[in-house]
Amino acid sequence: MKTHAIKFLKYLAAAVLFAPALAMASTAMHLDKAPVSTDQQKLQHGAKLFVNYCLNCHSASLMRYNQLQKIGFDKETIEKDLIFTGGNAGSMMTIGMTPDDGKAWFGTAPPDLSLMARAKASEFGSGADYLYTYLRSFYRDKNRPTGWNNKVFANVGMPHALWDLQGEQAARETVDEHGAKTVELVAPTVPGNMSAQDFDEAVADIVSFLVWMGEPVAESRKFIGIFVLIFLVGYYVLTHKLGKTYWKNIH
Repeated sequence: MKTHAIKFLKYLAAAVLFAPALAMASTAMHLDKAPVSTDQQKLQHGAKLFVNYCLNCHSASLMRYNQLQKIGFDKETIEKDLIFTGGNAGSMMTIGMTPDDGKAWFGTAPPDLSLMARAKASEFGSGADYLYTYLRSFYRDKNRPTGWNNKVFANVGMPHALWDLQGEQAARETVDEHGAKTVELVAPTVPGNMSAQDFDEAVADIVSFLVWMGEPVAESRKFIGIFVLIFLVGYYVLTHKLGKTYWKNIH
């Protein structure tokens, strides 16, 4: 009896340990690889698209406009072409919409995007992969309040902000014998102002900017890190030789 009880506890423990893994496997998400770039022209293009299409509802309250000088903008261009709220280059990238308004209009307050590219990293891919796939996966859904749905984020409250660039995609929904729903996107039923390739590149630029915004000093950190590693290797060699000198006459 005792042996059976021990076996039962072992099986129970195994089930508890592996249940999360099985749950994740059953809801596996495919994410496209984001072509993230650090090229200044692409970052500038992404910043312009971000300000025009995203900064209306989403804030980036941890970033100041003058930080955009690090990707090649000058102060005059920032204040003339990128700020629409009456602030200056030293202002934070905030919006006029309040969280209460956002909740009333979209069902939930739109999140701040300052660190979104880092926050969305998961076992399925990087945060950049998630955002790149998400922004290209909106489709028309007459059953949603906004008229839009998303393959990556089902029943999302956000409308398709880039619809005039991409056009309107449709989707084909299928339900298997277990009740799991699969969404397959089909070609745009209404063309946008961009070709599919140009739109993918535009989204990649937006995502590249979001990645940069999440850590503007990333490239500097990597550059400094190389010299730190070189120093540590040199320091190790010197200390190793010094140690051998100290201990050579000790037996």
